[in-house]
Amino acid sequence: MQQLTFYLNDESDTCELGKSLARVLESGLKIYLHGDLGSGKTTLTRALLKEAGHTGKVKSPTYTLVEPYVIELNGHTVDLLHFDLYRMSCPEEFLEAGFRDHFNEETVCFIEWAEKAESALPAADIDVSFEISGDGRTVELRSLSEKGFRCLENLRFVPHQ
Repeated sequence: MQQLTFYLNDESDTCELGKSLARVLESGLKIYLHGDLGSGKTTLTRALLKEAGHTGKVKSPTYTLVEPYVIELNGHTVDLLHFDLYRMSCPEEFLEAGFRDHFNEETVCFIEWAEKAESALPAADIDVSFEISGDGRTVELRSLSEKGFRCLENLRFVPHQ
């Protein structure tokens, strides 16, 4: 397991971290995002999607629960699904919606509020936890698989001073 901790001074740092993550993504990666409302989960994902080549609008999936995107990864087109499970009341809702069927070795999945469906979700490759700290955020990234370890090992990010 690898663990990285950064202090993000502002939204610009959060966006730079998202861009850095986009450069180390692998097919089939599952990244679970944790943190209070407004802590930076969607901002990070939005910046990552833009860096990965998505040119359209990036909507928060708060009401739709999932937003699909197509990105380029290592010369291949892959699906990236951005889930927001905030409105789910139990893990069974995740299963009933058929969302588990989307987790495979090709699709990249970003899940905000993963704890709402924890027992129904496959294991994460990377956990990202945001904590509001002063005027900024403390973010901790933990690898939970070999694939996650490779991504964090290759991550090149330095927040602004």
